[in-house]
Amino acid sequence: MTSPTFWDRPDEARAVMTEVNQLKGWTEPWTELVAKGGELMELAELLREEPDADLETEWAGEVERMEQRLETLELKTMLRGESDHMEAILTIQSGAGGTESQDWAEMLLRMYQRWAERHGNTVEILDMQHGEEAGIKSVSLEIRGPSAFGYLKAEKGVHRLVRISPFDSQARRHTSFASVFVYPLVEDDDIEVVIDPGDLRIDTFRASGAGGQHVNKTDSAIRITHEPTGIAVSCQKERSQMKNKATAMKMLRAALYERELEAREKERQAVEATKTDIGWGSQIRSYVFQPYTMVNDHRTELKLTDVHAVMDGDLDPLIEAYLKKFGAQTAA
Repeated sequence: MTSPTFWDRPDEARAVMTEVNQLKGWTEPWTELVAKGGELMELAELLREEPDADLETEWAGEVERMEQRLETLELKTMLRGESDHMEAILTIQSGAGGTESQDWAEMLLRMYQRWAERHGNTVEILDMQHGEEAGIKSVSLEIRGPSAFGYLKAEKGVHRLVRISPFDSQARRHTSFASVFVYPLVEDDDIEVVIDPGDLRIDTFRASGAGGQHVNKTDSAIRITHEPTGIAVSCQKERSQMKNKATAMKMLRAALYERELEAREKERQAVEATKTDIGWGSQIRSYVFQPYTMVNDHRTELKLTDVHAVMDGDLDPLIEAYLKKFGAQTAA
């Protein structure tokens, strides 16, 4: 970055800047924690020699804040999956039950919007299907923020609500279901096409026109075969072999790019196939409003009594518990 020619190639420079910022996101918090730890150790030594009640209270508060920062960094180390650093697309689909489930889907929408706001992420609604009376049938959100997919992958599955229905004139207790699915947000420039020259077979031949007439008397036409994939492209429009080769390489790069897009689409469809039925026995989490309040994550066995805080976007304890239990195996 200190090179005077660093910005001569803006696209490459921006890629380097992005990588630097990602690395700083790891190194700077750690460096700050090490420095803070050293300061607190020195202060602890001083307090042993010269006790001071007010200073001890301040020291204890600093230690607690440092522990919280350390836990945040520890949690970040659990995001080691290939796509964990990406932003996310989150979809919510109401289950059977009509208005009840559609209202529950809308409650989940607000919950994730509030979670994103708490973390400084931006949310854009890409598509929404409203219910006939209330709520939503389905919605797709684009959530942009550092490692949004890595955190929100903990939310994938069926969410179950138990409450006294506001739509039931007899005030009976109802159970509703909605499913949540999360995808990594893949941008076009996330796909890097690397072509190893050793994988190419380059053949030259004489360009020909209509009726087999030779366009020129030199072997200016180019055919390039990418041997690992079998993709072959050719170009003969120019009299210059060099120009034809450059054009053929562009064609090959485009073909390999399209191949990668198709592969990712197949992966997405395979992930789609893992979706479970939106109903009994498949829920990952239950939210109980009556007769008591409880959020119960059935995968981690974490139970929280403040269901209203969770519905207001305080999902971090649930996400942390999931990553601590499953982070290593999901990265693998």
